[in-house]
Amino acid sequence: MPALPFSDWLRGHAVPLTHLDPLAPLDDLEPLRDIIGDARVVAIGEHSHFIHEFALLRRRILRFLVERCGFTVLAFEFGFSEGFPLDAWAQGEGTDDDLSAHLAATIPVGVDEPLRWIRQYNRTAATPVRFAGLDIPAAGGSLLPALTPVADYLRRIDPETLPSLQEAMRIAESFGGDSGAVAAPAWARLATTEQDTLSAILARLLIRFRALEPLYVSRGDQPGYDLARRRLEGACHGDYTFRAMAGLFAGTGLTADTSARDHYLAESVRWHLERHEPGTRVVLMAHNAHLQKTPIAFDGHLTGLPMGQHLHRALGDDYFALALTSITGQTPEMRRDEEAPFGFTIDHTTLEAPEAGSVEAAFADAGLGLGIADLRRARTTGDVANPDRLRMQSVYVHTPVLDAFDGVLSTPTSTVAEDIHL
Repeated sequence: MPALPFSDWLRGHAVPLTHLDPLAPLDDLEPLRDIIGDARVVAIGEHSHFIHEFALLRRRILRFLVERCGFTVLAFEFGFSEGFPLDAWAQGEGTDDDLSAHLAATIPVGVDEPLRWIRQYNRTAATPVRFAGLDIPAAGGSLLPALTPVADYLRRIDPETLPSLQEAMRIAESFGGDSGAVAAPAWARLATTEQDTLSAILARLLIRFRALEPLYVSRGDQPGYDLARRRLEGACHGDYTFRAMAGLFAGTGLTADTSARDHYLAESVRWHLERHEPGTRVVLMAHNAHLQKTPIAFDGHLTGLPMGQHLHRALGDDYFALALTSITGQTPEMRRDEEAPFGFTIDHTTLEAPEAGSVEAAFADAGLGLGIADLRRARTTGDVANPDRLRMQSVYVHTPVLDAFDGVLSTPTSTVAEDIHL
């Protein structure tokens, strides 16, 4: 017998949701409790950054997972090193109005409101919610957010190495920007000797950190060492990503070379899990392309192994990936523009009708509005057709969707957020 069309399966199994408003009652989300099961890490995606409806849904789901399911960490596609001052603010440091003072950069769209909710929640919570950054420094825009605190650490623990780190910081400062779209082309314009000197210094420092761990810990403590080393690892992965992105832009990159960033993201999740109480459960927010458990490929060419693939290998069913997508509306297409502050401009692009074979087409054919589907249940059924693509901005990632994600939440339409500051 032919497999059951996915749209037919959705009609019988998708769970309708009632609200977009983050402050609305949460009862319509109760089926999500059974869908995620006992997963320790629940990842909530988005097919595009800067989508208004996705931001609202993420905030609702965060509330549900914290208030009703006991999750106590929000991990974000945001710099690992930069996340610590934001966590301090979320725990009550400073005043309600000085969030931006805790970060010497723009707070990305999508981070501000969840952080403000956490700060308010923590005022009366028996168990406070923590904030955790995961990403390479400045999402690949600059090494300084990681290297500056490493320099402070080495002044106390190993001052002999400080001059070489300061040389790395000098080079990093000469080309860093607000995003990888700015930094990678600027890195490519450096002299080869500067590029190689930066990489060599960072590699030597990391090897020294690893080799002298007992000495460093004796001069300080284990948590301080662990944090400084993870920051230095972030700088090394960031430096690798400059080279990978420059190769990608030039058409000369190695296969899946940008995976270094996603590997760091995944290992940062595990780093935080290991340092919180046993049984800690994490809400993780990032782009669908980072969350999926299958490789990213375009036109048959492997382009990356995402964070979700690494986490699935390490955590198994303790990792749950929920894709967010939409059927109609607009999406913000990010177009490279070196003259723009972040290295790209945003085009408000109208979404075309969903392609045949996509998960979006199945939701449309099923006549569903706002709803969520348990893809783990669809997988175990065994006779359900597997959608072979889902949206990424205005194009599609071709992948077996039932294998790539554990759930999908679809909105009838999407609109571009009005508060994008680039």
